[in-house]
Amino acid sequence: MSLCTIMNMLQNRSRLTLLLFFIATIFLTSCGPDKKQQEEQAKTIAEEDAVETPTVQLVPVQKGKLSSAIAVPGELIPYQQVDLYAKVNSYVKKLLVDVGSEVRQGQLLATLEAPEINSQLAGAQSRIQQQQAIYFASKATYDRLMNTSKTPGTISQNDLEQAEAKKNADLANVEAAKSAYKEVAANVSYLEIRAPFDGIITARNANLGAYVGPGGKGTDPLFVLQDQQRLRLVVSVPERYTGGLTNKDEVTFSVQALSNQKFTARIQRLAGALDEKLRSERLEMDVYNKDKKLLPHMFAEVNVPLPSRDSTIILPKTAVATSTEKVFVVKVVNHKAEWVDVKKGLEANGQVEVYGNIKPGDQVVKNASDEIRDGSTVKY
Repeated sequence: MSLCTIMNMLQNRSRLTLLLFFIATIFLTSCGPDKKQQEEQAKTIAEEDAVETPTVQLVPVQKGKLSSAIAVPGELIPYQQVDLYAKVNSYVKKLLVDVGSEVRQGQLLATLEAPEINSQLAGAQSRIQQQQAIYFASKATYDRLMNTSKTPGTISQNDLEQAEAKKNADLANVEAAKSAYKEVAANVSYLEIRAPFDGIITARNANLGAYVGPGGKGTDPLFVLQDQQRLRLVVSVPERYTGGLTNKDEVTFSVQALSNQKFTARIQRLAGALDEKLRSERLEMDVYNKDKKLLPHMFAEVNVPLPSRDSTIILPKTAVATSTEKVFVVKVVNHKAEWVDVKKGLEANGQVEVYGNIKPGDQVVKNASDEIRDGSTVKY
């Protein structure tokens, strides 16, 4: 076989190979889009079917009791606190305590002086003596007339009655003078400022020689006295959580200054009414503070227990859906979804109380959402 013949055979084979490759490319190009389109159509049908007939997991509706707790901010305030003012206009003569002083009930804190009060006291004493002298004279006159009247016809009955009336009037003036003296003497006792209860002086706003007077708006007190041995923990509980709270419950709380410690206190006082502005109920707990770790007006993070109530419908939180319009659960009856409006109650441990037109034995969707349309068919 000649070289030319061999070359012609190779050229013919190359042309045949190119032709076959071209035919295969055309075949694949024409078949590929149909297959891809079929896959996309199948996927779309599956998605539409999933929307129109979703597969869901159901949970039975059951009754139970749910206990929970809420965290609310609170404040520690003194069990007792008083601002001590001067009762009468006077000058500070002595200061016997200062900020931080621990005092006992009745202890003298400061003495004041008011020279005019001493003059008033002396004048009141003089008026008593004056009125007593007048009374003794009128009484003597009455006694003489009374003795003389024992002889018939010597003293008229009118004169006797007039003398008795004057004697009684002068006696009343003596008593009035004594009352005036007591009033002035009481002002003298106000020149001594004493502690009304055991506590700590937390503020002093006067110095020696300062002019002080009755407390009023904008006037600083001489002293501020606080009872810090026992504090009040005050919290406000929102209206929705107030049902069932009693003074037998205990709360736990912490403060930022002692964040690694937990404190407990028992509820002592419930307001029994809602605050008009906050729509919450005031709770007070007594906190004994003998070691003085806690200070008045500290803020506290308080965990208030919410006791279990009467048996109610309990569902997983995921079974309650919330849309812009309503809160609902999806009840399933004969493979049909039905939206049921509900209201939520306490929440704890992934469960929630619900109130609505559902009853034990009903089946609801475990993971409810508004994608499961009302009246749609579901699979489970």
